[in-house]
Amino acid sequence: MDNLLRINHSSQPVVGRFAPSPTGPLHFGTLLAALGSYLLAKASGGSWLLRIEDLDPPRVVAGAAEDIIRLMEQLGFEWDGVVLYQSQRYERYLQVLEQLRNQGRVFDCCCSRREILASAPHSGEEAPVYPGTCRNGIRRDRVERSVRLRVSNESIVFQDGIFGTQQQNLEAEVGDFILHRADGLFAYQLAVVVDDIDTGVTQVVRGADLLSSTPRQIYLYNCLNAAVPEYFHLPLAIGDNGKKLSKRHGQIGSVTRENGVTMLWRALEFLGQSPPNGLLCLSAGELLRWGVENFHPDLIPKRNSRISFSES
Repeated sequence: MDNLLRINHSSQPVVGRFAPSPTGPLHFGTLLAALGSYLLAKASGGSWLLRIEDLDPPRVVAGAAEDIIRLMEQLGFEWDGVVLYQSQRYERYLQVLEQLRNQGRVFDCCCSRREILASAPHSGEEAPVYPGTCRNGIRRDRVERSVRLRVSNESIVFQDGIFGTQQQNLEAEVGDFILHRADGLFAYQLAVVVDDIDTGVTQVVRGADLLSSTPRQIYLYNCLNAAVPEYFHLPLAIGDNGKKLSKRHGQIGSVTRENGVTMLWRALEFLGQSPPNGLLCLSAGELLRWGVENFHPDLIPKRNSRISFSES
């Protein structure tokens, strides 16, 4: 029988955060994450941090981070402390990776993605289950490509604030996962956990597309003997093509200074908060304050929903 690893939350001040990737302009899906995390933190009397997840230089669009920050200010969002940039934290990630290596929790891997695809079972996730090929050392004729975290045969069980009880067996459904990539960049799983630990984040609010990665992060928290935050995964906005609305949709769903009030209103409506039509005459900042003062987290839908925008 699997071991069950459950998390318990003690009473502590809420520290939320918003962590956009500067791969393009702010769009409706990202605004949902910003708004949901802001409402949950501020309605609880907590603080709210802003982090730029510019971890992957090839995907970063020049000037996008500054544009997002400026637009967030214009929409009335107020964050606590300075903005954190992942691109400035390489040495910290390296330090944690070495800590895990000294504990015997990570190992070098020489497997290419093609080799894993050819030999590994599939779980229906975004990647095949790693079969443990290099767990006991790489072959003599090969060189290391990445660094993986060794997982155990246990089910990670946690209570999501919106989608309820979640459970995943890491060994069976994911396998040992990458912390340092073959291209020399640190993986999202390591960076996000280290950042949240270092900044004291107690509440993680993000899209439901990241729900399946949460057990990996909880496992990493436990490897680092750190307190696990509460998780809230918001329903996704689905475009007309039936897929998650994102920057790949181009200008559809883009958030600008000109349409900011309308987009904030629609985001409140999408999150089940039923803002009156009369609020559309308010400024973005006033609308955001209304959202905090009238926020009811139990009204957030538990399913993804289709939403349409004019391209104009």
